[in-house]
Amino acid sequence: MRETAKTMALRLNAAEYAHLCRQAEVTGLKKEPLVRQLIMGVNLRPRPPDAYADLLRALSAIGNNINQLAHQANARGAATGDEITEALHLVRQATRLVRERL
Repeated sequence: MRETAKTMALRLNAAEYAHLCRQAEVTGLKKEPLVRQLIMGVNLRPRPPDAYADLLRALSAIGNNINQLAHQANARGAATGDEITEALHLVRQATRLVRERL
């Protein structure tokens, strides 16, 4: 657990507190860590959507498949028409996933 050297009370009006709560929700942080990050000058960004992790996994798998096709083509010195078609299909699938999720 984090060692706390100093404690500070912070008084906020209703609008300030509501804004702090909205920012905590947007960033995915709890209020105290959010305030600490802001004090330290960290540029906070919104939490990525839940679909972002799924998209990264899918793109990683597609990239792995394309890499395997490229490795086979490099080992033989050429790519077959089927391998090129498969690679093109995978790139189109990746593009479709990105457009659907973002």
